[in-house]
Amino acid sequence: MAGQLITGGRLVTPDGVLDDGWLLAEDGEIAALGVGQPPRADAVVDAAGSWVVPGFVDIHCHGGGGEPFTSGNTERIAFAAGVHAKHGTTTMLASLVSRPIPELVSQIAALRELTEEGVLAGVHLEGPFLSAVRCGAHDPAILCAPDTDSVAAVLRAGRGAVRMVTLAPELEGSVRAVRQLVDGGALAAIGHTDAIESQVMPAVDAGATVATHLFNGMRPLHHREPGPIGTLLADPRVTVELICDLVHLSPTIVRLAAQHAGPERTVLVTDAIAAAGVGDGSYDIGGLEVVVRDGVPTLAGGTSLAGSTLTMDAAFRNLVDSCGLSITDAVAATSTRPAALLGLGDTTGRLVKGMRADLVILDATLHPTAVLRRGEWVG
Repeated sequence: MAGQLITGGRLVTPDGVLDDGWLLAEDGEIAALGVGQPPRADAVVDAAGSWVVPGFVDIHCHGGGGEPFTSGNTERIAFAAGVHAKHGTTTMLASLVSRPIPELVSQIAALRELTEEGVLAGVHLEGPFLSAVRCGAHDPAILCAPDTDSVAAVLRAGRGAVRMVTLAPELEGSVRAVRQLVDGGALAAIGHTDAIESQVMPAVDAGATVATHLFNGMRPLHHREPGPIGTLLADPRVTVELICDLVHLSPTIVRLAAQHAGPERTVLVTDAIAAAGVGDGSYDIGGLEVVVRDGVPTLAGGTSLAGSTLTMDAAFRNLVDSCGLSITDAVAATSTRPAALLGLGDTTGRLVKGMRADLVILDATLHPTAVLRRGEWVG
């Protein structure tokens, strides 16, 4: 039997870990997997001593390799996605920061092309429907309440490629916008918000199902007013994003949130900017200058965090090594749950026969040694 055969690894599957397992990939799909004597294949990779996990799925990323997803240049955008692919991310949403609607429409057009080609899984709009009080690295002069025409314009520009939009539920028209987004086939996410519980709940009831980087860009949790953090974390309908770079959140907070939400509601994201895979220096995010020092991006002249330089393999390691969660929990948070959230649960995110051949081979220290994307090794 022809194909790519991986042998000797510890395969993390929905049914448990297959020690000394094998996996055969053919024609871009997982053709078979198991333990014992493997089938014949054209090419064999010895994964002895390594973990074999599903390819990572990142639903919140702004760029990498020195390139933002906002340039409109499809080659540069594809290069940025490729940088993350080398770190194991085989499925990715390209996130855009707050800009005027006509500019976003133009940016979405380039990302739509790459979505149709399969380079990206779609687009995430982080703004401009955000709270100026919790704007973070978004230009407050651009932020606005969501109106029907603006929401329709970005959905129309995406032609199905806009998969998620983050908004602040306290803004006028936000509940209507949530319904409009959901009806348009996009996920409605809550983030960059100063809302109290009574303002969050109507948006969730209307169909908002994601908490954009929980804790960050939100009114803090208070024992007499849970605000967005307590409200979203407590609601079983909501999946929570966590930036597991150990800068945005302490390991204790990651562990508490992930253990409470459980593997069915926890998703790790990078929130990476163009600096990911490059290093320190000066970068532009939505017209604002960002300075990266020691791998930590902040707005120039201030201390406000401006995304991260995280890659998903590092997030995976951090969750296990620093936050104390299991390998299977890490697989759920970086692959299985985000894939299901995007409606791709029958396509990727699990090592199962018939699924897309997206996988990462991790050594004993959980660093990637090889990445297979759609049946092709990532160079």
